[in-house]
Amino acid sequence: MDLESKARLIAVGTVRLEGPHPGERVSTAGPGAGGQSIFFQSGPHLVRLSVTEDSPLRLESRPDGAAIVQDGRELARGRLVQPLLHCPGQAYLTISERCIYDCKFCAVPRLKGGIKSQETVLWMVEQAAETGDMQAISLTSGVERSPEHEGEKVAAMVRELGRLGVPIGVSICPYPGVNRLLREAGAAEVKYNLECGDKDLFRQVCPGMSYEAIMDALVEAVDVFGKNHVFSNIIVGLGESDEALRRTIDDLTEKGVIPVLRAVYPHPLRAGGAVMKRPSKERLLDLARYLKEALEKNGLDGAAALTGCYRCTGCDLIPGRDL
Repeated sequence: MDLESKARLIAVGTVRLEGPHPGERVSTAGPGAGGQSIFFQSGPHLVRLSVTEDSPLRLESRPDGAAIVQDGRELARGRLVQPLLHCPGQAYLTISERCIYDCKFCAVPRLKGGIKSQETVLWMVEQAAETGDMQAISLTSGVERSPEHEGEKVAAMVRELGRLGVPIGVSICPYPGVNRLLREAGAAEVKYNLECGDKDLFRQVCPGMSYEAIMDALVEAVDVFGKNHVFSNIIVGLGESDEALRRTIDDLTEKGVIPVLRAVYPHPLRAGGAVMKRPSKERLLDLARYLKEALEKNGLDGAAALTGCYRCTGCDLIPGRDL
């Protein structure tokens, strides 16, 4: 699987399985929460695909692994990778699987999932550590009561998990003071998601949230955590223009923040809530190459990431790893 093949698979975003597969898992994080998925490795590239019954892609077994096929043509040959917790090599956990905000592309507020206690999180991560495969810990969370309550809760978990000796990344809704709190607790990296690269569109798809407040937290985070350790998800396919995305990429990278360009996942629970169109292979490649140039121009290196999406690479085309 080369870069273009991975872009083609991400553009579809789904795969059909023939029978059960041991690498299949259920997501509890973000817009795609509640769905099943697999991780497929081919050469240096890893891709995560949601499992659906109507996908044009089909996963087929091969004597030496597996292949992804479309209309009888083999697109990629490789193997399924068993995730540790949510993704390979990382204990990646969602603490609060519910949210008081109602972003129009995200399934989490509709699913109203569970809340993991500190004891549960510690036990899950300790079990992952015992495998010998845990290279990092990534904690993400919705907002159960308030961003402040979530920050304090996650910071307490980070303090306890620090004894395991691997880098810890945190992705939560920011608020004033959260950067110092997380850094003092022992977090190595943070990700605060702008979600939408068009400021005007942001107000429609993320009601009740502040684009400016998230940006302020990201700028401060670069001072606290340093370059190459602050990230922000930007969803591609919410009706924004490429021009708006490029402006946002430039703005973030000039401030020392590394954008994560994430193809939108049109969850059925969010049908009609917002424009959600999966980006084409060509659009994904063009934006990824633009992002790579912007990172290089501003002295940022995606390969330096210790945790999270730039460490995993399954959902996105990652500069410094995929290209």
